[in-house]
Amino acid sequence: MPLTDRDRALLDFEAAWSRHAGAKEEAIRAEFGLSPARYYQLLGRLLETTEALAYDPMLVKRLRRIRDARESARLSRAAAAQ
Repeated sequence: MPLTDRDRALLDFEAAWSRHAGAKEEAIRAEFGLSPARYYQLLGRLLETTEALAYDPMLVKRLRRIRDARESARLSRAAAAQ
């Protein structure tokens, strides 16, 4: 399914975020009218699509690497706690 305008806006926002000042959570609410939790749910689903990868491959690959590293760290902490 092709990317929607909102999908592209989410990816563009995420790509440009480092260039903006202020709290990201506030910007998410102002820009999209979403809670940060919902924003990250949508972004996470979007990162799994081939359309998002085609739209901005560097961003999607970077965000996937960050997500995967955080998941590995969580799994390592959980295994160490046992």
